[in-house]
Amino acid sequence: MSSSEVHHPDRWVRLHAVHNFRDLGGYPTRDGRRTRWRSVYRADGLYRLTKKDVEIVRDLGVRTVIDLRTSNEIQERGRYPVDRHDVQFHHLSVIDQTWDMADARDWTGDPAGFLRLKYHLMLAEGGERLAQALEVLSREESGVAVFHCAAGKDRTGLLAALLLAGLGVNDDLIAADFGLSEEAGVRTREWIMEHAPEFAAGYDEIPAVFHAADPASMSGLLIDLRADHGTIRDYCATIGVGPEVWKRLEDRFLTV
Repeated sequence: MSSSEVHHPDRWVRLHAVHNFRDLGGYPTRDGRRTRWRSVYRADGLYRLTKKDVEIVRDLGVRTVIDLRTSNEIQERGRYPVDRHDVQFHHLSVIDQTWDMADARDWTGDPAGFLRLKYHLMLAEGGERLAQALEVLSREESGVAVFHCAAGKDRTGLLAALLLAGLGVNDDLIAADFGLSEEAGVRTREWIMEHAPEFAAGYDEIPAVFHAADPASMSGLLIDLRADHGTIRDYCATIGVGPEVWKRLEDRFLTV
């Protein structure tokens, strides 16, 4: 694995109020191709976008936004500012309720194990909605797309992992890409301290395991899925992603 691929200078889209907006381009696949730059992005809470942030996202050519958060999160926090940037907006909630903090506080194992378990539960509950998200991404009319949740780590990381693994990206790169969310979490806290100090205490009360982005949690999940199903595409077939969707995803997001 090349660290330069994960830490490519074009990986991050620098915004003022959104801190985990990243390009999924530039990753090599097993068949010698690469994921296409400036085609699909992953992000955290896009409801926080400032006016200038929206202009940056518009300049990226984004035409489709997939929101993986719950209905309650959208109601409480808001959604992508479609009044300022007209996009195709899709709400595909991966889970019906956010995680219970008590589960994290009671966890006695390592953070990677906690997240690995939670990701299995997330797939069991929301696998079909992740399949719907992949189908939306595969549509030519979707154009440049971004998918996001709250922190851009867990639900977003799961969809990114299925997409990249299904396209043939190495597990080590997928896990390392997932791990970048920990760096973004630090920036998020710094931003909260400066711009929304009233939320800082609540943010710091969130169990540490919720902030973790240990690459081992994602690589472990991919190992588990292959052990149970053979390949990631075989797993995705069980949630409704057929070969025609993968063919369109390859056409849209892979290049020589």
